[in-house]
Parts: sequence; C-alpha cells; structure tokens
Amino acid sequence: MGFVNKHEYRNSELPNYRKALLRSIEKDLQNDDNVIAFFYGGSIGNENMDYYSDIDLRVVVKPQVIKEYIRNKKKRPNKWGNVLFYEDINPFSNYTVVHYDCFVKVDSFYFKPDDIKPSVWLKNIKIVKDSNHMMASILGESTTLNYKPTFNEFELWRTKFLPYLHEAYRRAMRKEYYYALNCIDGLRLSMCTAWHMKAEIQPNAFGDWAKYEGVRSKLTDWQRSLLESWECGRSTEEIISVMRSIVHEFREVHRSLCNKLEVEEDPDWVKKAVDMVL
Repeated sequence: MGFVNKHEYRNSELPNYRKALLRSIEKDLQNDDNVIAFFYGGSIGNENMDYYSDIDLRVVVKPQVIKEYIRNKKKRPNKWGNVLFYEDINPFSNYTVVHYDCFVKVDSFYFKPDDIKPSVWLKNIKIVKDSNHMMASILGESTTLNYKPTFNEFELWRTKFLPYLHEAYRRAMRKEYYYALNCIDGLRLSMCTAWHMKAEIQPNAFGDWAKYEGVRSKLTDWQRSLLESWECGRSTEEIISVMRSIVHEFREVHRSLCNKLEVEEDPDWVKKAVDMVL
C-alpha cells in the first residue's frame, strides 16, 4: 500500500508549535537584563523555513554571568515549552540541543560579547534583541564578507578524502559493509564540501549534511544528480564501483582547487594513492 504518514496532522501544525516556542523564548529573553542580545540563525535567519525547521537560537550575555547561564542551560528551556529530552552530554559546552514534545527542536548557544565576530555565518540572521546595537554592527560587517577556501581547508579536505577511500576498500574486502558504507558516506560528504569550496560557498562543518540535498541545496543540478548516483548497497562490487565514480570527480575538483589556490597538483601522488585501492 506504500508509506502512510500517521503524523500528517502533527506535521501540519509544526509551524504553529514553532511560533508558540518563539513567543515564549522571546518573552523570556527580552525581559532578562543579563541578555545583551539574541538572534536566530539557520532557516529562520535565511527566511526559508519549512515544516521541519529547527530554532537556531544564539544568546549574548554579560561576561560576568556566562558561566551561570551555561551551567543552567538545561533549566532555562523548561520555561519555553515541555522538554522531551536533551541531546548534548557535555555540561561545560556553551550549547544545548533541546527536543520538545511538539517535535520542534531548539539549538541554543550562549556567548559573551567578545565571542561574536563578523563572519560569513552571520550574514543572514534575524536579530530580536540588541541592547547596545552590537549585533547590528556585526551584521553590517558580516554582509560585506565573502567566503574563499584557504589552503588549510583544502589540505584538510583531501587528507580526509584519501583515508576514507583506503578504509572503504579495506572494509569492503573484509565484508564489513556497515563500516565500508560509512566510509562511502564520508567520501560523498567530502565531495559536497569540495563543490562548495570550488563555488566559494561556505561548506558545512564536516559531518553535517544539512542543505546539501533537497530544495534548499546550493549544488547544481548535475552535482545533485551525481551525488544521487553514488548510492550503493551491501556489496563489495557496488562499493568499489561507486568509489571509482567518486574518484573520477575527485580528480577533477582536486585539479580545479589546486589551480584556484595555486597549489601544486602533483597528479602522480594522487594516482599513487588511488591506485593502491582501485
């Protein structure tokens, strides 16, 4: 009969649940004198929310209270709605991920003023409170910034790609297929990172698949099609075949990024690394 979505009504109400949480968050933080500013990033900042969008909340507090706010990061969210569970386990980190019983998630970060600097990540934010106009200034500076890949980013990218390639081969030959498929996923993600670097679009932190697929993807049509073609199952033959296809695109993007960054391509080195497994 096909998939039947038993949560269809709940999903249709998610925007309303999110609005209710936003109202609670804003009422709470607007009335807190220790909160210098707060703003939203992510899809709220980009104004491209859908049913399943999270609330990416960033809170700037007075330096003298930052430790207290981090210490209480799992208490405050109870003021905003009915918490179902928390995702993070590090009590000393400045963020927490809160899952509410309405199926809306809030990622909240706490910062001191000195922690916030102009950045390409802050080009699209929605400022709600800005007591001293700090965030307005930072937003203005951020809008003038453009991402360009650095040599260190490039080097980190290719030194992630090649180990994933070798490990995928080892695990496929051992028939440790879940491990091998995890490595294939790392190769696919590496290529998304490279495509973004080539196009001078800020890549996600490695491991984050957000917005590489779907209607909000910034990849080209042919890149999304190629990415989709790299699907494979629990078969050594399939895994090796997909590795060959990914490596073909890796060579092309590697050459392009070397030219962009004026780095020696050294195709013999690339060939030696690839020929050990393919």
